[in-house]
This record gives sequence, C-alpha cells and structure tokens, in this order.
Amino acid sequence: MKLTDFRSLGRSGLIVSPLCLGTMTMGTPRWGSADDVSEAIFNAYIDAGGNFIDTADAYAVGRSEELLAGYIAKRKLRDKVVLATKFTMSAGEQAGNPNGSANGRKNLYRALDASLRRLKTDFIDLYWMHAWDGVTPAEEVLQSLGDLVRAGKIRYFGFSDVPAWYAAKVATLAQAHNVPGPIALQLEYSLTERTIEREHVDCAREFGMGITPWSPLASGFLAGKYKRGDDGKGSGDGRLALLAGGNNPAFQKYTERNWKTLDALRDVAEEVGKPMAQVALAWAAAQPGITSLILGATKVEQLEDNIASLAVTLTSDQMAKLNEVSALELVHPYMFFTGMLRRDRVFGGTDVTGWR
Repeated sequence: MKLTDFRSLGRSGLIVSPLCLGTMTMGTPRWGSADDVSEAIFNAYIDAGGNFIDTADAYAVGRSEELLAGYIAKRKLRDKVVLATKFTMSAGEQAGNPNGSANGRKNLYRALDASLRRLKTDFIDLYWMHAWDGVTPAEEVLQSLGDLVRAGKIRYFGFSDVPAWYAAKVATLAQAHNVPGPIALQLEYSLTERTIEREHVDCAREFGMGITPWSPLASGFLAGKYKRGDDGKGSGDGRLALLAGGNNPAFQKYTERNWKTLDALRDVAEEVGKPMAQVALAWAAAQPGITSLILGATKVEQLEDNIASLAVTLTSDQMAKLNEVSALELVHPYMFFTGMLRRDRVFGGTDVTGWR
C-alpha cells in the first residue's frame, strides 16, 4: 500500500490518503518542531503522495493553521489537499469567555471565521467538532454545521472525541431529515487505547462514518522510545517525558498492561524485521472501520519511517498475539455481546454470525 492508495472517507465523496498528516506539533516549540522542520515534514508528506492534512484552531493557539496556510500557498496545493481543522477548544484571547469556546452556534461561527482567516482560504474541506461539550443540543450542532455546508464555507464535517450515542443521534437526525450528516469520527486509538471498540467502531460502521485515529503510536510509547523503570514508570526523551506528569489521561501510558503490550509488540517487530512503530501502525490500520491514521512527526525521518508502515503486513498469528495482550477488559454489559456468554446464553450454545 502507498499514500496514493486513496479511499473515501466514510460514506462520502471525500477522497483521502490512508495516512493523514497531523500538525499539532507545528508551531509548538516545547515538544514540536521548528518552523523550517515543520515545512520539511509537510513537503515530505506531499511529495510521498499524501493529500490529507489535519489541524485545529487550538494547536499552538492558531499558529499551526497559519504555518499550514503558508506551506499550502507556496506550493499552490489548495485544491489538491483535503484540509481539516477543528473548533470547540478555548484558546488565546477567548480564554475565560464561555461563548468563545464549546459548540454553540455563536462560537462555531466565530471559530470558523477565525480559522478561515488564518488558513487564508474560503472554505474548509472537513470541519471537526473537537469535543462534545455536554451542553449544546445535538439539533443545534447539526443545523449549524449543515447550514455551513449549504453556504459553501465547509464541505463536510465530523466529530472528534464524542460519546458514541451522541454521534449516533446526530447521524440519525441527519438521515431522518435528509440533511448533511457527519462523515467521520476522530478518536484516540492504538494498541494501548482500544476503548472505541466497545461502541464507536460499530456506530461508525452502522452510520457510514470513517474513523481517523489520533495518537496511533500512543504519543511515541509504541515506537519503543521508553523503557520500563524499576518504579514502573518509564524513561525516554519524547513527548511523554514532558507531559506524563500532567492531568491529561491521554499521556498516562506507564501502566503494567501497556508495558506488557510493548513487550509483545517488540517480539512481533523482531519477527517481522521492522521497527516497532511500523508494526503498531500496521496493526491499527488493519482494524475494522479505520480509514486514515493521523501521524504526528517532529522530524522528516520519523514521518518517512511511519509512512513505510504501509508496506508492512502482519500474519494472523501476529495479529492475534497483539490483540490478546492488549484486549479490553470484559466488563458489564459487554460480556453479553461477545465471547462464550453470547454463544452459550444468548444463542443456546450455537455459533451465529450477523449479516456484516
């Protein structure tokens, strides 16, 4: 597989590469890359055939968008790239303003206009709601985003970091009223974070939404950058070393389960003869419902190494080994839907496969 082996994003006509370039590291001096390196990373991705770029208004308080605008304009790529950005998060001068963040119509329009200015474009190809705010009615979000599609200011929209029931509700409302609905979900997914398999994957497949996982390498944990310490924590010089002590659970990777997963990943990587990062990406890309993995890179070499994962194919035994060690805990009520309890109790000891 190559970056030019394009696919549709969900049940839509938007065509994207199997790997998406994430830009949260651009314009972020603390753990990102210098501007010239960011441009080199962008160019390397484009030159390899990629067309899918993901950013957000909150990334480096808008600087990521500004940098991308320059990179895209310099190479006259606006009509060739699928440009995605996000709204929801409070940043910069909007801090402390409840109507300067979240998902209400007032902030949505403000955020979009600001992103369009920074990106120096008239429209966004894919506009993500960055996170569910727990307040704004689903009907308001659907109508607001649908109005923007009809106005031509965005082409499509999707949801990042939302409950599965919320995505299903909006998609159902869109179908019932025959209006534009979400075409994709963006959620954390990797060998160390498989929670979306409980609800979101089936939701996405049912409603024709593609899944574009963020952090498929668990902030570098699955690249083998970190080693287990005697205290059960880790040592390394990547982003986790800077952020693991904070309050964001996305960066809390030093658990016994994850160390065991890392050990199994190392074994499989040695069997395949490929770097651990490539094997971890190959595993994620092979999962049901996944359309395009979002890659973050701070060096060109790192990006090139990750792109090479497209050439990695794992055997069924290798997939099974990784699946087993990283499997989700079977908790209520999911034991009734899967495994032997489903077979023995629900279907009377028989094996039954659904139409999909």
